[in-house]
Amino acid sequence: MVRITRVYTRTGDKGTTRLAGGQSISKSHLRIEAYGTVDELNSVLGWCAVAVESLPNLSSLHAWLLTIQNELFNLGSQLAVLPADRRESTPIVTQQAIERLEKQIDEMNDALPALTSFILPGGSETASRLHIARSVCRRAERILVHLQESGEHLDGTEIPYVNRLSDWLFVAARFVIHQEGKKEILWQP
Repeated sequence: MVRITRVYTRTGDKGTTRLAGGQSISKSHLRIEAYGTVDELNSVLGWCAVAVESLPNLSSLHAWLLTIQNELFNLGSQLAVLPADRRESTPIVTQQAIERLEKQIDEMNDALPALTSFILPGGSETASRLHIARSVCRRAERILVHLQESGEHLDGTEIPYVNRLSDWLFVAARFVIHQEGKKEILWQP
């Protein structure tokens, strides 16, 4: 169990922080950028969950968002602990979580009309929030790819999970629009 007794420590005042294994690392390191962006995504998803919670007939979507938020905490811990320092109890995102996202995407997508054009982010407050989350998710994905390309070890589930989550958020935004009885805004090239 995590116990936080003090919010400030002053240990980062000179631009460094510590990974969960104790290693001192610059706050500008790609690993910190990666889990910081995952944390930002989690915050945006909390904002989405509040909007979804107020909509009728979307309790399943709300529950799914809360599950994803917990998984993003797992992903953050996965990134904050170098593989050599990992314990069996260190939470990570799993292949099963990726497969669950795929099933949820398919379930939502089955209720939607086929896409005949690109859509613009928007259409409703809640859908707009989900599109913002999607774009933050894509940024997290780009940072994870950069982290991997820089030679840092990843477990193999991080990039697929975030990639699938961005797809999930796109479909969820469309799903919300249709559940609200609103129209998607089509791209006019």
